[in-house]
Amino acid sequence: MSRLQARIGTLRQLEILLAVYQTGSVTAASKQLFLTQPTVSMQLKKLADAINAPLYDQIGRKLIFTQAGLEVVKTAREVLDCFERLDMNLANLQGLRAGTLRLAVVTTSKYFIPHLLGDFLNHYPDIDVEFKVGNRQQIIDRMATGEDDFYVFSHPPKNRDLDLHEFLPNPLVAIAKTDHPLAGRDNIPLQTFCEEPFLMREAGSGTRHAIERHFDSLEIEPNVRMTIESNEAIKHAVMSGLGVSILSSHTLAFEGSHGLVKLNVTDLPIMTKWYLASLKEKQMSIVARTFMEYVDLHGHESMEIEGII
Repeated sequence: MSRLQARIGTLRQLEILLAVYQTGSVTAASKQLFLTQPTVSMQLKKLADAINAPLYDQIGRKLIFTQAGLEVVKTAREVLDCFERLDMNLANLQGLRAGTLRLAVVTTSKYFIPHLLGDFLNHYPDIDVEFKVGNRQQIIDRMATGEDDFYVFSHPPKNRDLDLHEFLPNPLVAIAKTDHPLAGRDNIPLQTFCEEPFLMREAGSGTRHAIERHFDSLEIEPNVRMTIESNEAIKHAVMSGLGVSILSSHTLAFEGSHGLVKLNVTDLPIMTKWYLASLKEKQMSIVARTFMEYVDLHGHESMEIEGII
């Protein structure tokens, strides 16, 4: 064992550290790993002693990772990824497609990604999927440790070194209650629409990011009445007559959209696209490459069958 390897701890300690980082607590990590809390705490102490630096500080119930702790987390992910790639490569040599696909997706894409995954897993039943959902900023934050194979965005961050793979259009459309005074009118001026009480997604949302950028380019200010943290809550608020909004058309393609109508507004829809984003610095696994190839060959067809496009 090299001196450096001895300093960064054992594989089990790295696995424990990564579980604590991902779950946000020693208690949750111990449950995930089927270990006792004292065992987890003891292994983390040994790891901190090995690198001669604290891994995190505890502020109340929240763990705040130190810079040293974040560096070890990043290395832990890289080391464990190497073993997972080896497992996938060995499976591939045997003519199998097995392993884990890790996806982190922004909230709006949760309406169609499961349909894409369903057909993919029918083709490759030995592949497991880890599926995380959050708003745009939360998914960007997940990039810090590079634990996911792909991140699904309509507006990928520009300050990260990413490979972007466009795979689906994402029109953002104006919506209102079916009996709203603007319903049924043609060519509604955007300014008129924006004078209505407007329901906006929360800060950090990709939909909000697109709306604000579009309105800024046209020098129009919406009459924001409420800020709401989910597409479903916005749809119900619109159906309740609290205001109008702009959402991805994909959010209207499924149940729970009765009572809503798309409005014919000038300068809308806002045309955006969905991307599979991956970190250039992260080596793509066989499973990840298989998923991307599937999306290229069959993704559009799967979306059409499901009535998503």
